[in-house]
Amino acid sequence: MSRYSIDEFVNNTKQQDKGEGLFEIETPRMLEVNLDGQVWSKAGAMVSYRGSIKFEREGILEHGLGKMFKKAFTGEGTALMKANGTGKLYLADQGKKISILNLQNDSIFVNGNDLLAFEPAIRWDIKLMRRIAGMMSGGLFNVRLEGTGMVAITSHYEPLTLLVTADNPVYTDPNATVAWSGNLQPDFVTDISFKTFLGRGSGESIQMKFNGEGFVVVQPFEEVYYAPQS
Repeated sequence: MSRYSIDEFVNNTKQQDKGEGLFEIETPRMLEVNLDGQVWSKAGAMVSYRGSIKFEREGILEHGLGKMFKKAFTGEGTALMKANGTGKLYLADQGKKISILNLQNDSIFVNGNDLLAFEPAIRWDIKLMRRIAGMMSGGLFNVRLEGTGMVAITSHYEPLTLLVTADNPVYTDPNATVAWSGNLQPDFVTDISFKTFLGRGSGESIQMKFNGEGFVVVQPFEEVYYAPQS
């Protein structure tokens, strides 16, 4: 166990300006947003701020009726918070590791539980995986992000990116899948015989199958999704 004097502790853990722009990885599990305008973040992710910043929960009709109905169906997993103003905003989500993606007219799908923050210029939409909604507790949904700007995602421990090629598809556990390239549309396959090895005593093992050209990001952890409360 490390032991510090007060001065040593402050010096070793104090905030440092790295000059990296709007999004900075302050620590591997803390995102610093150098705010001068607006940013979207996961509701409840704010842990600290300084400056003049106002927070507002996403309006129920702010993004149209279509997204409102999707959010009502998927629960709180993609509830967003809008931060406006000037200052430094610190975001985190259950101690998960943070990665920053700089989209350049790109698109990416992110698991709804793993989206931490994104610039307002990024276009987004909720995509429910309807084919397995009835098979998993709470279903499974993701957010498609598209455009130019920064996106911060989270993962339990270090993420691993697997390349998908036309002749070499990738299979993943949905609960361990963090993100994938926007041009991929996963299929879902089941394997009754495989369930025993996953420790699931009933039902079928559900796997995501990625075909085509792109990538998929996984984490060494299976997240548990909860059904929205009625």
